[in-house]
Amino acid sequence: MPGPGEGLGCAALAAGAAAGGSRPCCLPLTPVSCRALLPRAAPVQKVFSQRSDRVKSVELHPTEPWILASLYNGHVYIWNYAEQSLVKSFEVTDLPVRTAKFVPRKQWVVCGADDMFVRVYNYNTMDKVKQFEAHTDYIRHIAVHPTLPYILTCSDDMLIKLWDWDKGWACTQIFEGHSHYVMQLVFNPKDTNTFASASLDRTIKVWSLGNPTPNMTLEGHEKGVNCVDYYSGGDRPYLVSGADDRLVKVWDYQTKACIQTLDGHAHNISTVCFHPELPLILTGSEDGTVKLWHSTTYRLENTLNYGMERVWAVGYVKGSNSVAVGYDEGCVMVKMGREEPVASMDASGKIIWARHNEVQTVNVKSLGDAEETDGERLPLAVKDLGSSDIYPQSLQHSPNGRFVTVCGDGEYVIYTALAWRNKSFGQALEFVWGDDSNVFAVRESSNTIKIHRNFKEALTIRTGFAAEAIHGGQLLSVRAQDFIVFYDWATGKVVRRIDVAARGVHWSEGGSLVAIAAESSFYLLEYDRDAAEAALSSGQELDEDGVEEAFELQAEIPEKIRTGIWVGDCFIYNNAAWRLNYCVGGEVTTLYHLDRPMYLLGYLASQSKVYLMDKDFSVVPYTLLLSVVEYKTLVLRGDMETAADVLETIPQDQHNSIAKFLEAKGMPEQALQVATDTDYKFELAVGLGLLDLALELAGQTDNESKWRQLGELALANGKLDVAQQCFTRAKDLGGLLLLHSSHGDVAGMDQLATLAEAAGRQNIAFVCHFLRGRLDACIDLLIACGRLPEAAFFARTYAPSRMTEVVKLWQGDLAKINPKAAESLANPDEYPNLFPGIEDALKAEAWLRQKAAHPVPASRYPEVEGEHMQDILERIGELSLNGPPAANGPPPPPPPASFSPPPAPAPAPSFSPPAAAAPAAAAAVAAAGMDDLLGLGDEEEVHQERQPDLMHDESQGEDVFGSTSPPPAAAPPPPAAAAAAPGGFGYAPAAAPPSFGGPPAPPAAAAPPPPAPAPAVAPAGGSGLTPEEEALLAEDDGLMGDDLGLDDADLADADVDLDDDDWGLDAEGKAD
Repeated sequence: MPGPGEGLGCAALAAGAAAGGSRPCCLPLTPVSCRALLPRAAPVQKVFSQRSDRVKSVELHPTEPWILASLYNGHVYIWNYAEQSLVKSFEVTDLPVRTAKFVPRKQWVVCGADDMFVRVYNYNTMDKVKQFEAHTDYIRHIAVHPTLPYILTCSDDMLIKLWDWDKGWACTQIFEGHSHYVMQLVFNPKDTNTFASASLDRTIKVWSLGNPTPNMTLEGHEKGVNCVDYYSGGDRPYLVSGADDRLVKVWDYQTKACIQTLDGHAHNISTVCFHPELPLILTGSEDGTVKLWHSTTYRLENTLNYGMERVWAVGYVKGSNSVAVGYDEGCVMVKMGREEPVASMDASGKIIWARHNEVQTVNVKSLGDAEETDGERLPLAVKDLGSSDIYPQSLQHSPNGRFVTVCGDGEYVIYTALAWRNKSFGQALEFVWGDDSNVFAVRESSNTIKIHRNFKEALTIRTGFAAEAIHGGQLLSVRAQDFIVFYDWATGKVVRRIDVAARGVHWSEGGSLVAIAAESSFYLLEYDRDAAEAALSSGQELDEDGVEEAFELQAEIPEKIRTGIWVGDCFIYNNAAWRLNYCVGGEVTTLYHLDRPMYLLGYLASQSKVYLMDKDFSVVPYTLLLSVVEYKTLVLRGDMETAADVLETIPQDQHNSIAKFLEAKGMPEQALQVATDTDYKFELAVGLGLLDLALELAGQTDNESKWRQLGELALANGKLDVAQQCFTRAKDLGGLLLLHSSHGDVAGMDQLATLAEAAGRQNIAFVCHFLRGRLDACIDLLIACGRLPEAAFFARTYAPSRMTEVVKLWQGDLAKINPKAAESLANPDEYPNLFPGIEDALKAEAWLRQKAAHPVPASRYPEVEGEHMQDILERIGELSLNGPPAANGPPPPPPPASFSPPPAPAPAPSFSPPAAAAPAAAAAVAAAGMDDLLGLGDEEEVHQERQPDLMHDESQGEDVFGSTSPPPAAAPPPPAAAAAAPGGFGYAPAAAPPSFGGPPAPPAAAAPPPPAPAPAVAPAGGSGLTPEEEALLAEDDGLMGDDLGLDDADLADADVDLDDDDWGLDAEGKAD
């Protein structure tokens, strides 16, 4: 059996070529390995598609997610393939634009069109930088020099021209030699002083800058050559070309030999290229397909057809697996293979990677004591280890690090890690190591898996399903589309089947834990080896699901894993958002946010570093202390004593991370002991309700938000003094308003009003003044704030005596903007007729101001609760209709003692909004103290001898409230019962006096109101009526008694039954 690198010869390859669609050229075939007959197709994924007019050229930007496309309709577009959107659009000309190129170092787009002009645009500003006529016929292609300020243009005029933009876009050289249209130009990436050209004269010519004649001419195509490209790798001096003869040829430009001819397209070849990262040749044709050929074996790997008609261009960029394709009907971008680097690191820190077929190595320990900065690229010395006979698609160390396996192209090769010598090889689509370095498995097909022991085949497993991939570790796992099956390495029996669409399997070093990565989450499971071995050795027949007790689910984490490794019981991974996390016991902690895609290599406990690699093979370290992982593991196991010992070895800068872990695990007390950050400790103390500790911590930072949070905590615990202190430190005026108004702190309210005005919090100051009954202060504050309309309406409602002053100010301010509107404002002094009830409102205001001078203590609130239901203006209106009490009979009995004004202000008055004094807002107010408004004094004044009615002018018939009526006719004297009834106003007997603590009690008999105030009465002891009036009154009273069924005895009984409860309140303090 031939070893790796030993070919089967030309005959075998010729047979394979005939089967695969390629045919030999005129030169002998290069011997290749038999493994070339089993290539592995690179996966292809479409990532962008956009319909448009015919696309003649495409190119990818090296740093931005942009596709540059030139269109046959004369436009140039820049699409963002990440956002699936059009970013820029240039209207170049009305004729086809056949070529466009990025010049990233100048932020330019250079394009050539059928109008023979070259145009240069700045793709940031959209400005046209330069326009000049370059040829005398259609411009077919432009090539930009990678380092020098040059561009090459070729045209249907059969010329190639070199332009220098540093010399004002001067044409510095003309290359002549082609005898037909020159279709494409390309610089040699390994020697940028040379370039190649393709022409319809059926040749490919190689040129050097500075030499106007070609260095060589490659001939072999039977029809015109449309496209050409260089191989960018350093191991082969190859060119690839495509022509109208429907053939693709691979050339060795050093020997001028045709290495291979690829035949498979059904129409003209319009574009070809070597993929810069993968071993692929891409060819596009007017048959609408893009074919992928293996660049080593030349076997057809894949054919892409997106149904967008003819293919005209293919664009790529070095360092990316993505390729853009231009069609008749638009543009498509595909991603081939994977961008994850093919690399592996052993337990000693030695890293091996494969760059194409070249294998290189570095050692992270070679830096010695040099400081390794987290997130910074390590300056490692790269050594060439050798090369691989196959193109590596995976590379992995054995568990002990002695061997390295390279797998790809349908084969595997095992090398020694130090000398890179061949140890073993064979056929395999995939290769995985077992739980030791003497066991490995290979997947030869979709249903055949072979297990090797000591480098010899030991067991073959034939699955009853299509296996998509295999994974190594403690058990051999084989995953299908919707489930994964674990097999025993020794017997090949099924240990357990788990119904999950897995994407990856990661085993811990001890083999007791496993992470199964799904599409959008991953699962942590614990493996019970004893239970599995006992079930397998029992000899009992197991069902297809295996041993149920083998695995136990520990946690499910809703994150997508890109790469992951185990360090003890800690699982380290990077997720879809490129965050580096680790998980212990289901608790996820974010270590770092990665600034670019990076992939995990391994962890070195001696360095306390986890190492990652990006797609450019840069190695980047991040710190992860093993002691932190050990502490968290001990906490999860409940061993707090040992965890406390480990905690002493952990640096202080990691304690906050540990505290957050403890808090997440429901141990806030322990978290508070471990935490070192003052802010975090404060949050924990507040959460635990430790007010004293929180006060101490808040005093260290003096942060207003902390004091506010602490004030709320103190308020919730009923510690009002502490709450007031915290709200004061936090400058939380709203909280202070709540506190002071709740327990009637007069001094606090006054101080708060001052603070609020100084802080510009006029709303708080206004509420303070309003609750304190300081109406003038409220009006002054509104005036000071420029809220003159509000001040006017406030004065109209609560302080009509200040209306004139405020309205004048409002008029003056409004006159500056709208004089006519200012003139329309009415002042009560000038237009009293427009303010009905203004006199009553002024009297109500006077009484309310007198009442506000004697605040009621908050402790007496239950006694005066009903006072707020009274309407002072309504009472004043009643008095205006009935006349003053002195003119209508004896005064009512005195109100209950609970309603008399207090002799002195109480230390804790209740804060109630002032009652409205104007009809515009007739607020309900207390009627206690109404005797002042009625002209009555203290109790002794209530019982003194009645005086003649001083408020009544008999000649005018007008009382002091402004009501005018003609003198009433003489009324008959009232009955004796009516005259003796207390509270009567001279026109009807009253069953009870008016109540000032609640709604008035219903009278024993309804009496109609008099038409006008009664005339002056006689001295006390007489009715004051003429005999005729007394007779008329007695007659009316008798009629009323007949209607109600009452007689004098009933009225007398009603008079006798009156007591204190009949003053509007029952025994329980409720209104009748």
